[in-house]
Formats: sequence, C-alpha cells, structure tokens
Amino acid sequence: MTDFIEEVDEQLRSDRYRTLARRAAPWFLAAFIAVVVGWVGVWGYNTWQDRNIGKASIAYDKALTSLAQGDETGAYTGFEALGRSGPAGYKTLGLMQQGNIRLAAGKGAEAAVFYDAAARAAPNAILRDLERLRAAQALLDTAPYPQIQTRLAAIIGDKKPFDLEAREALAMAKLMAGKTAEARGDFNALTLTLGVSEAMRGRVQAAIALIDAGEAANAVQVVKAAALLPPPKQPAFGAQGGDGGAPQDQGAPQGAPDTAPGNAQ
Repeated sequence: MTDFIEEVDEQLRSDRYRTLARRAAPWFLAAFIAVVVGWVGVWGYNTWQDRNIGKASIAYDKALTSLAQGDETGAYTGFEALGRSGPAGYKTLGLMQQGNIRLAAGKGAEAAVFYDAAARAAPNAILRDLERLRAAQALLDTAPYPQIQTRLAAIIGDKKPFDLEAREALAMAKLMAGKTAEARGDFNALTLTLGVSEAMRGRVQAAIALIDAGEAANAVQVVKAAALLPPPKQPAFGAQGGDGGAPQDQGAPQGAPDTAPGNAQ
C-alpha cells in the first residue's frame, strides 16, 4: 500500500513538472530570441556605423586635399555632403568647414549660419561651444550688440571651455557698440584672470592703452584682428570620440569662391 501511494505521488509530481515546463518554455524561448536579436542588432548597427565613419573619413580627407590644391568649389561640395548626412563628428566638421569658406569669402552672416548648424550637430560640449564662439565672432561687424551679448553669454562661465575667448570677444563687442568704459573694465579683468595666455594678455593690455589714449577705434582693430582667429583650443576626436576617430579641425581656408556650391543667397 505504501509503495502504491509513493508511486502515485511521484507520478503527480512528474505531471506537475511537465505542466510547468510546457508553460515556461515559450517564455524561455522568447527571452532567448530577444537576446539573440538584440545582439545581432547591436552588431549590425556597429558595423553600419563603422562603415559610415570610414567613408566619411575618406570624403573629408578628399575635400581637404581639394582645398589644399586650390579646388575650392570641389572642397565645398565635399564638405556640403558631409554636412548634410555625415556621421555626428564629421557632420560637424563639414558644416564648420563650410562656415570657414564663407567667412574667408567675407560673408560673415552666412558663415554664422553654418557655425550654428555645426554647434547643433556637435557630439560634445567643446566642439559645440567652439562653433558658438565662431558664430558670434563672425557676426561682430553686422549683428546688433544685444544679439552678440546673448550668444556669448551662453558660453561664458567657469566650466565653459572657451570662457576666456568669449569674454574677450564680448569686451570687443562692447567697445564696438560704444560701451568704452565697460569694455575697458572687462579687458582689465582679463589681465588679472588666471589662465589667460600671454598673447591674449598682450592684446587686452594694448587695447587698454589705446582706450586710455583716447584711441578706442584703433583698439577695436587691434583686438579684433587677433580675436577673430580660431582659439588655441581645438577639438580633437580621439579613439573614444563621438565619431570614432575623426581628424582634428584643419583651420579656415585662405580663400573661397562666391560661386561655391551651397552659397547662401
């Protein structure tokens, strides 16, 4: 009798295990499929991204070569393609180079449009603030002071990568707007700020001397000539960068055709 009861009990346990297994099997199978699909998706995305970055690198180098060889129209076309659909880092560089070309052609307002677009597409804060600074600098001669002040205020601060360059540009904007006393105060503050380069210190000291001599107009030219140059901190895309290793900024070209493709009208 005891053996019979144990046999029935064992049979009931076996039935319960089989029932549980049948119920759990679909869930285990779904989880396994989800893991496999997820892994394949990540692998496929990384492969696609690496392929796009490789193509963008080749296209960017080709555009830079065209620029170095004097083919400014061909270079602009290459940068324009990257600016439209390139991977994050290269899209920013393409837009930035288009801005450089327009600025070199004396079209500051058009250059600022490209710099603003580059800032929006930037994969990191350093590159974003650099393009914001360039946009403000490109508009110094044409935009009203309140607009320049708003643009530069956004990139001024202790933790901002281009704080000093933005403060110098804002002081120059004040000087150009006739706010001479405020500009002198800002220039003087820069001379006392830690981290100011010797080149910047020399510029602001020269501006202060000219202001004190009653030659504010000449001070504008002295500071502007240097402050409009790209700042010393340049963005670098290392192995850990947002675009997988894009090259560093190559700087503004020396000239550009007004008929370059993409020329804003």
